[in-house]
Amino acid sequence: MRSDRNAEAADPADPIHPAKTEVRPTAPKFVAEVSSNHQCDLDRALRFVDRAADIGCDGVKFQLFKIDELFAPEILRQSATHRARRRWELPERFLAPIADRCRERGVAFSCTPFYLDAVAALSPFVDFLKIASYELLWDDLLAACARTGLPLVLSTGMATLDEVLHAADVIERAGGRDLTLLHCVSGYPAPAAEANLAAIDSLAALDARFENVSIRSGWSDHTVDPGVIFRAVHAHPTEMIEFHLDLEGDGDEFESGHCWLPHDMQETIERVQTGFRAEGRAHKAPAEIESEERSWRADPADGLRPLRPLRHTWSPVA
Repeated sequence: MRSDRNAEAADPADPIHPAKTEVRPTAPKFVAEVSSNHQCDLDRALRFVDRAADIGCDGVKFQLFKIDELFAPEILRQSATHRARRRWELPERFLAPIADRCRERGVAFSCTPFYLDAVAALSPFVDFLKIASYELLWDDLLAACARTGLPLVLSTGMATLDEVLHAADVIERAGGRDLTLLHCVSGYPAPAAEANLAAIDSLAALDARFENVSIRSGWSDHTVDPGVIFRAVHAHPTEMIEFHLDLEGDGDEFESGHCWLPHDMQETIERVQTGFRAEGRAHKAPAEIESEERSWRADPADGLRPLRPLRHTWSPVA
């Protein structure tokens, strides 16, 4: 087993009070999931890249599927609704211009493959591959993604811990070395009360059970609730937040209620970053802004403010 990367190191100079290795928290990566809100329009798809970059995202993700290779023929024969989703397909010719725009804007490009040939189609363009919750049981797809050598992200909605363990094992045996497991609730939208964010800790703990694959954890959001995001990033080992984004409320999936609008997520990201900037260090010492106020504390000799040395030099500002 790999040793804990956050293990505390003792200070040999102080055996009574050994020093702890200080691990400063960092804000998680935010990845905007475009899903099918691109409406098969390249200009609109590129606008998603630009908007994701503008609001502070670290990455943007699309989906590559073909309806005939996504749903069984028995379903497609009976369901006009499922057949109509062909208009949601992302043309493969969009991949190169999307990748170019992502590089220009400094955001990572990711895409979810939903059929085996999609893995090879995506590999030249993406920075990491995302595997959807609904494909978690498909070992062949997991292995194909792992063999690319790209970092992988796996959503774990609906899954048991044993199913997640099996998927991670498949990925490790196929050569995967970098895996982020996203806790997810596959409801559209998902009630905040059912988020079960504590499961993020359970996913993070799986890292110790694997020798050759590094596992991190995160949250794939369907709640569209800032409070859930804040709790996920400040109370749990969340290194990635994925969320569904729409541009203005006209996307095909917006009416379902699980998509964020840009200004709402921008405010959420900014507040998350403010929280991490406020974290500071464990060492207790006066802050820079407190330097002048220290002299205005009550003097221990008489309990009056300020300290005696200041009393003799202070005068009111005219």
